Amino acid sequence: MGSKVLIILYYWPPAGGPGVQRWLKFVKYLPQFGIETIVYCPENPSYPIRDESLVDEIPNGITILKQPIKEPYKLARLFSKKSSKTISSGVIPKLKKQSFIERLMLYVRGNYFIPDARKNWVKPSVAFLSNYVKQHQIKTIITTGPPHSLHLIGLNLKEQCNVKWIADFRDPWTTIGYHKDLKLTASSKAKHRQLEKQVLNNADQIVVTSNHTKNEFKTKTKKPITIITNGYDSHSVSKVEKDKKFTLSHIGSLLSDRNPKILWKVLSELRDEYSTFDNAFQLNLIGVVSDDVVASIEEYNLNKHLNIVGYVSHNEAIKYQMQSQLLLLIEIDSKDTKAIIPGKVFEYIVSETPIVAIGPKDADVEHIIKSTNTGYYFGYQDKQALKAQILTYFEAYKVNKLIVNAVGLEPYSRKALTQKMAKLINNL
Repeated sequence: MGSKVLIILYYWPPAGGPGVQRWLKFVKYLPQFGIETIVYCPENPSYPIRDESLVDEIPNGITILKQPIKEPYKLARLFSKKSSKTISSGVIPKLKKQSFIERLMLYVRGNYFIPDARKNWVKPSVAFLSNYVKQHQIKTIITTGPPHSLHLIGLNLKEQCNVKWIADFRDPWTTIGYHKDLKLTASSKAKHRQLEKQVLNNADQIVVTSNHTKNEFKTKTKKPITIITNGYDSHSVSKVEKDKKFTLSHIGSLLSDRNPKILWKVLSELRDEYSTFDNAFQLNLIGVVSDDVVASIEEYNLNKHLNIVGYVSHNEAIKYQMQSQLLLLIEIDSKDTKAIIPGKVFEYIVSETPIVAIGPKDADVEHIIKSTNTGYYFGYQDKQALKAQILTYFEAYKVNKLIVNAVGLEPYSRKALTQKMAKLINNL
């Protein structure tokens, strides 16, 4: 084995959701490029979503270090189990619907836990890891966030142990979508910006997942920034038959702000105008769905077409991607979300199922979908174009000709992306 790298992360199996996939796959493939990985993660984390099936994907023979973590979400559950779970999983209720407890929890989370609710893990982790790094002569560490408090572990280790440090940002820091919902005071905002600046200017290498985040960070640091997106991996799901119904499936969290009323309107019009569509159509929502979204769907009288599946394991999610007739991708209509490339996009593009995406214009996701020829991307004003495309897909479905001719997928394979990461590690 060549070099040794310590990876400091919060999300690790049995955590579910997209955050865990990225480093689980890097850890799987890095040994093929001569890099030995040591993973450091919490011993008793408070994961909002769990997926036990991912434990089987942890490669044999890697060293996993664990240390206890004190989580405020566990304390918050004593006051309101439901609110703490939804807020910790990123579902922040609309302002007018927030209860007093929710408003209080957001204020406390935003102003007393900077940069985030895992900040109390920083000190004990630095104490434990500084000894480990010296004893095992580790030259390179990688931190991945969110939670961005993990980058503060990297900042301290860089200072104390003189290691090379890669800071991997799966999402931006101060421009992340929910940041403005945290009821931050002026001094808290300043503290976030100061910590972000310290991390960006002290890391040896910054890794981001999108072009927009790279451009944002270029205005904040002179350090080298490399884009390594998320990707797709080979999986054990064998070929599945397509649904008999004309299914449009959304996989992942559908939060209050991510509520595409334009789509519900289009679907209700198609149902009213075409009886064949009314008989064939089914909307599958797989994952956490906010009450606001369900209320909107009911407003457009789409209840009979709605199938709320809830959270499923990663393998089940892949099955839904492959058997659906269409896949739905929704992003909040905001300049802050142009940088977001959800991990599922890469599984979507290899699922052989056309994608219907709705989001802000000129987003990084739009480029990926167009360049791989895997679907169509619409802005929130493109109602007629969206309606025409769904109808075109429906006509193709009726004659059994709804297919995808994808191109240029290889750069997004997890192995190709890991090769890129390995090169960064070796060149430090």
